[in-house]
Amino acid sequence: MNNVPQHIGVIMDGNRRWAKAHGLSILAGHRKVVDDVLEPLIEHAAKRGVKYLTFWAWSTENWKRDRREVQGIMRLFKKNLRKRGNRLQEKGIRVRIIGDIATFDPELQKLLCELVEKTKHNTVITVVFALNYGGRDEIIRAMNKAISYQLLASLEHRRSGSAIRQGIREDKDIVAEDWRLTTDDFVNLLDTSGIPDPDLIVRTGGEERLSGFLLWQSEYSEFYFPKWFMPEFTPERLDESMEEYAKRKRRYGG
Repeated sequence: MNNVPQHIGVIMDGNRRWAKAHGLSILAGHRKVVDDVLEPLIEHAAKRGVKYLTFWAWSTENWKRDRREVQGIMRLFKKNLRKRGNRLQEKGIRVRIIGDIATFDPELQKLLCELVEKTKHNTVITVVFALNYGGRDEIIRAMNKAISYQLLASLEHRRSGSAIRQGIREDKDIVAEDWRLTTDDFVNLLDTSGIPDPDLIVRTGGEERLSGFLLWQSEYSEFYFPKWFMPEFTPERLDESMEEYAKRKRRYGG
C-alpha cells in the first residue's frame, strides 16, 4: 500500500462498554488499552511508515465522570509513565503532549514534561497524547495567546516587529498596530504547532462524530468509524483502517 497517511488521529472510545461486555470493572477497559494496546499500535504504525500518531486519552469533559474512575485513570497514567517512559525512549519514539495539563496534579505534570524532554530528539515516530484536551478549549487558548501578545506589543510600542509575531516566529518586520491574525499565525499558536494535520481520524466504538477532537486541524481529514472498541484495536485493525484510507480519493476545497 503506497498511500500511507502521514498522521493518524485516534479517538479512543469504548473502554467502558468493552469492560461491561466482559463483566469487568470500568477501569479494566482503560487498563487493557494502556497495558496491551498502545505500544503495539505505535510500533506497527512506525513500521508502516506513519510519522505521527495522536491518541485522545483524556478530554476536558472527562472530569465529569465518577470520581473513583477519574482517580483510577490518573493512577494508571502515573504508573505507566514511570513504567514505559524509558522503553519509548529506547525505541526511538518521540512523545508530545497537547491540551492543558496545568489542571493535573504536580507529580503527573512533572512526569509528562520529563517524558517529552527525554524523547524530544527521537525520530522513529512522534506519538501525541491529547490530555485534558478539547478542540474549543484549544482554540480559545490560542486566541488568548494572540490577545496577550498583541496587548504586549501595544504597551511596548515596538516598531521593529509585532510582539505576537515575535512570540510565534522572528522573521517578520511589521508595525504592531498594523498586525492582523493570519491562518499561519493561528496555526502556530495551537497546541499542534509543528505537527501536520491528521490525514486519517479513527474513532473506535461505533460513534460517528468528532466530539471536539482537533476541530481546526481536521478540515480535510478522512474519517473511519469502526464498530470495535478501543481495547480491541490491534495492529491488524490498524492495517484495516489504513486500507480503508487508501481507497479514498482526497479532495481539497469542496
